[in-house]
Amino acid sequence: MSDLTSLEVHELAALLVQGETSPVEITAAFLNRIGSVNPLLNAFVSMDEERALSEARQAEAEIAEGRYKGALHGIPIAHKDLYATSGMLTTGGSKLLEGNTPDEDATVVAALKAAGMVTLGKTNTHEFAYGPTNENSLFGPVRNPWNTSRISGGSSGGSAAAVAAGLAPIASGTDTGGSIRIPAACCSLTGLKPTYGRISRSGILPLCWTMDHPGPLARSARDAALFLQATAGFDHTDAASSQARVPDNYLAMMTGDVSKLKIGVVRNYFFDGTQEHVAALAEDALGVLAALGAEVVDIQVPHMEMSAAAALAIYLAEATAYHDDWLGDRADEYTEQVRTFLELGNHLLAKDYLHAQRFRTLLGHSIAKAFESVDVIATPAVAMTATPIGEPKVTIRGQDEAVFGALLRNTEPFNLTGLPAVVVPCGFDCEGMPSGLQLVGPAFAEERILNAAHGYQLATDWHRRRPQN
Repeated sequence: MSDLTSLEVHELAALLVQGETSPVEITAAFLNRIGSVNPLLNAFVSMDEERALSEARQAEAEIAEGRYKGALHGIPIAHKDLYATSGMLTTGGSKLLEGNTPDEDATVVAALKAAGMVTLGKTNTHEFAYGPTNENSLFGPVRNPWNTSRISGGSSGGSAAAVAAGLAPIASGTDTGGSIRIPAACCSLTGLKPTYGRISRSGILPLCWTMDHPGPLARSARDAALFLQATAGFDHTDAASSQARVPDNYLAMMTGDVSKLKIGVVRNYFFDGTQEHVAALAEDALGVLAALGAEVVDIQVPHMEMSAAAALAIYLAEATAYHDDWLGDRADEYTEQVRTFLELGNHLLAKDYLHAQRFRTLLGHSIAKAFESVDVIATPAVAMTATPIGEPKVTIRGQDEAVFGALLRNTEPFNLTGLPAVVVPCGFDCEGMPSGLQLVGPAFAEERILNAAHGYQLATDWHRRRPQN
């Protein structure tokens, strides 16, 4: 039998059903791996080994009694340290919430527990999710498993590093400007940002109410679909939760056949602002999809270049509003970078926020127009591969750019519009750092992009590569 910590969720589930392993054995394997590797990566920030093993024993007993709940039953999961977990620390990576232990679970956590999952612990996040590098946290930076001198990407960097390094088979994340998809690309994972409102935000510390999206960091599209199936649906405790119908079985819809798919490639903005070698890897991935029968065409989507400015205005306004009380009397407890961003929000005018919201509508119309002629939009996931920890600048096509802005460039437009997007690994640069391809669909068409991702992964093995550590 393969090393349990190298397997995907659906592979572990198959072994469980066949009686070749048990929830306790699987959980113990991941706990042992965390003990040996986490000190190198700083992916997990809090653990409760006895609780995890107790949950695993409970799952084992339920399965033995014939009460099998499905493919997530008895499988371990890690949760980003924004998700409320009853009786377990939830700090948001900030001194302001040091020692905070909620009494209730976030809706997502409760749903996954109901599916029989075992909680391993909480993963490191950029403070209050306010950054794409995962360098600023109460607990220190997360290190990339592919090169520990590089960033993991963020803000769900702890979750990404944990899954990539085999510390967990799957993990929860949140995505406000790219915080699932950026670390997925940086760490060679599959990261899914569902449609806004598809998964409940209730019980998750907010960054930006109108752009926050919960979702999974996984090793494959199949595993991401399992997470989505268990967590999607209406939640009356979340004002943004959608009542759109949830498919009965995402996996059954993922045949991997892309022969009838028309993929639109947006070269203005996305490819033009991406490092050449990263763009080339995305082109190679599109070539694979074309060889599988997909029609790949170039398209233009206007107004993309205003996305960053609009997203920044919305972040500043909404995040500063949430943090207003703490900024008044506990400002010195924030890390400098996050405090600076939050204080900038105090200088934003109401008209700036309204202009940004009007732009969201304009951008949404532009992308909706594109979907009249294509089924999926494809872009490089991130404009570059992971940069060195502490490095503020990156060179893209001969120009020095701020790392923060460059990381967010290709992902932010789909937070503004709330559209579903998935990132899949698509290769490595000459320094051995991973890159990803982003596939975007119309609202509530998660099955379409997951099927495209699955088709690509059936034809490639990038998602099966593991870092050597």
